Amino acid sequence: MVKSVTIDEIWRALDEVMDPEIPVVSMVEMGIVREVKIENDTVIVSMTPTFAGCPALDVMRNAIVEKLRALGIARVEVKTVLSPPWTSDWISEGARAKLKAFGLAPPPMHGGNVALYFDEPVACPYCNSTNTRVTNNFGPTLCRAIYFCRNCQQPFEQFKAL
Repeated sequence: MVKSVTIDEIWRALDEVMDPEIPVVSMVEMGIVREVKIENDTVIVSMTPTFAGCPALDVMRNAIVEKLRALGIARVEVKTVLSPPWTSDWISEGARAKLKAFGLAPPPMHGGNVALYFDEPVACPYCNSTNTRVTNNFGPTLCRAIYFCRNCQQPFEQFKAL
């Protein structure tokens, strides 16, 4: 059955598999799904989680398998690849806009030099003000921090630059 499905069709289907912790973006848009290939009668999907110990690993793996089985693909293998580690630079521009619309400040592009951004002001996703302050370095997940906007008085989260 794999021969009747193209790599492009598989990528399009995977782009519909939403991130389990941020349901407005797909795992493809987040840069978590890294590679798709077909070997013999098996579709192999490589993914790199945002954190090696991500508690949603099984949920992501199962969602990928379920989506591809719905395409009629019987054999699916999902590989977790930890090297190179995931970086927030892999988040697509479209996903960054969706994160902001969702009320989650997207991380800055850092090109591998994350230290530059630890003291940089974070723009509020609601009013764009940088008159913000961190209230907690750890949000509901390891990859987020909680901020407060002094202008619009809204709390918000920022996806950390990783």
